Amino acid sequence: MPVTRVLFICVHNSARSQMAEAFLRKHGGAAFQAESAGLEPGSINPLAIQVMREVGIDISGATARSVFDLYRQGRMFDHVVTVCAEGETQCPLFPGAVRRHHWPFDDPAALVGDEEQRMKAARTIRDAIEARVKQFVASLRDTPNA
Repeated sequence: MPVTRVLFICVHNSARSQMAEAFLRKHGGAAFQAESAGLEPGSINPLAIQVMREVGIDISGATARSVFDLYRQGRMFDHVVTVCAEGETQCPLFPGAVRRHHWPFDDPAALVGDEEQRMKAARTIRDAIEARVKQFVASLRDTPNA
């Protein structure tokens, strides 16, 4: 059975796309190849590292990558998923039969309040991303060649 290649994109590749990649690796297993990249790669958001660690996933060693580097390399993906509003309009068009998806989530870097308020909001974002990834995996397993 062929592997479904999925690229998650957001502006900095520092939180949302990294979480989505990690959750697809967890819930998709060997049937999926998950990667993530950003329009303007930055450093991994400490809130994202903390909330992912709470669910047993360590993204502290992840590295932000440029979506444009992947594009220039001619990388091929079956699905390209933007997880922020900016990604949908600024993402390059990848070659091949790519299915584009747009799943906008709030940006953990923009969260305000004290540490506990930001952590609570980051957990909400994390849980929403995981739920959407699970739904995506289930939809593809239910629809071969999707």
